[in-house]
Amino acid sequence: MSNSIWRKKPLEAYAADVKNNQLKRVLGKWALTSLGIGAVIGGGIFTLTGIAAHDWAGPALALSFVMAGVACTFAALCYAEFASILPVEGSAYAYSYGTVGEFFAWFIGWNLILEYMMGATTVAVAWSGYFEKLLHLFNINLPIYLTNDPVTAAEKAEKLRAAGEIVPDFAFAFNLPAFLIVWGVTWVLVKGIKEAASTNNLIVIMKVAAVIFVIVVGAFYVDTANWHPFIPDAVIDDSGAQHYGFNGVVTAASIIFFAYIGFDAVSTQAGEAINPTKDIPFAIIASLLICTLLYILVSLVLTGMVKYDTLDLKAPVASAFEGAGLPIAMYIVTIAATAGLTSVMLVMMLSQTRIFLGMAKDGLLPKGLFGAIHPKFKTPWKSTIFVGGIVSVVSALTPIDKVSEMCSSGTLLAFAMICGAVWLLRVREPNIERPFRAPWLPFVATAGILCNLYLMWGLRTETKLSFLIWGSLGIIVYFAYSKKHSNLNQKN
Repeated sequence: MSNSIWRKKPLEAYAADVKNNQLKRVLGKWALTSLGIGAVIGGGIFTLTGIAAHDWAGPALALSFVMAGVACTFAALCYAEFASILPVEGSAYAYSYGTVGEFFAWFIGWNLILEYMMGATTVAVAWSGYFEKLLHLFNINLPIYLTNDPVTAAEKAEKLRAAGEIVPDFAFAFNLPAFLIVWGVTWVLVKGIKEAASTNNLIVIMKVAAVIFVIVVGAFYVDTANWHPFIPDAVIDDSGAQHYGFNGVVTAASIIFFAYIGFDAVSTQAGEAINPTKDIPFAIIASLLICTLLYILVSLVLTGMVKYDTLDLKAPVASAFEGAGLPIAMYIVTIAATAGLTSVMLVMMLSQTRIFLGMAKDGLLPKGLFGAIHPKFKTPWKSTIFVGGIVSVVSALTPIDKVSEMCSSGTLLAFAMICGAVWLLRVREPNIERPFRAPWLPFVATAGILCNLYLMWGLRTETKLSFLIWGSLGIIVYFAYSKKHSNLNQKN
C-alpha cells in the first residue's frame, strides 16, 4: 500500500464495512429525521439565541439564522449525495477518506471530534441552566457553586453582592447538574440504539410541540418596538471585536451555526439505518428544512417579546415568558427545554462515538478503546463511557460561551471540506452509482465552501487561535500514531 498521506480507502472496502456491520439496523427514515431534529432543536432555540442576540446581533438574529441556514443547505446537499454513495458510519470523515485521502479525512474527523464533544458540552451546560430554573419554579434553589462553572459562579456572586444580596464565600464551583445529566445520557447510550432512538422520539414530539407553542403564544406578546433598530449600531469592545452592525450579525451566525449540526448527526447513523442509501439523504434534508423555519420564527418572537439586551444568556426563552408575566407558559417552556436539551445531548454523544468507531475500524484510533462493541448491547460501549467522562468534566468546569464557539469552528471547517470533497468525487469517479445527486453541484459546492469559510472567519480571534491549537494537536496525533497504524499502511 502507498505510504502517502493522500492514500485513499478503496470504495470496495466500504462495501465490506457495510457487510461486516455489527450494529443493529433498526432506524427508518422518520426515525432518522427525528434524530436530526433531536440534535438541531434545543441548543440553538433554547440556549444560543440568548448569547447571539444579547451580545452580537440584536433583533437581526433572524438574519443570522438565515445566513447559517443557507450555508448549511449547501453542505447538507453535499452530505446527502455522499451518504447515498457510502452508507457507513463516520459521516464526513468516511466520505472524504474514499475520495480525497487519509490526511484530509483524518483532519475532518478530528474536527468532528471537536464539534460533537464541544456541542454536547454546550448543551449540558444549557441543560443545567434550564434545570436550575425548573427547580426554582418549585421553590428549590441550589447554591451557585453547585450549578455553575468556577468562572460563571464568581461572576454571578459578584453581581449578587453588588446588588446587596448576601452570598456565602466558596472556594470552588462545580456544575453538578451538567455533570450528572451527561452520565445519565451515557447510560442510555450504552444500553442500545433502539432504546436511545425511542427516548429521542418521545422527547422530540414534546419539544417540537413546545416550540410551536412558543411561536403561537409568544406572537401575541410581541412588541414591535423591541425590533427597532433591527440591526443595532455597531459597538467596538476593548478587545477590538465588533458587536452588532452587519459584522455582529455574521459573528452571531457563526456562533449559532453549531445549532444546525443535527443533519450531520443523521449521517453518522448509517450503520444503524434500515435503508441508508435512500433514508439518510431524506432525513438530512427534511430535518434541516423543518428546523430552519422553526429557528427563524422563534428568534423573531423572542426578540419581539423582550428587548435583546435584557435576554438571559442561559435560559432565554423561559426568561422571556417569565418577563411577559406568563407563569404557565414558563412552566411549559422550561420543562420542554430541559427534556429537549437532553435529546440534543443524546444525539451528539451518539454521533461522536460513531465517528470514533469509523476511525478505529480504519486503524487511525486504538481499536481496543474506540472500536470495542458490547457483546450484548451491540454498542461501542468503551468509547461511549470515554466520551461521557470527558464531556461531564468539561461541562462542569467551562463557561458556555467558550465551548459553543469552539464547536462552531470545527463544524464550519468540516462542512467546507466536505463540499469540496463531493465535487472532487464527481470529477474523479463520474460513473459511481449515486442514488441521490446534489443539484447544480459546481455552484452548490463552491457556495458551500465560501459560505462556511466566511462564517468561520467571523468567529472571534480567541476562538480561531484555540482552533489552530486544536488542529495542530490533531496533526501531531496523526503523524505520531494514526499514519503508521492505518489499515492502509499494512500489506495487502
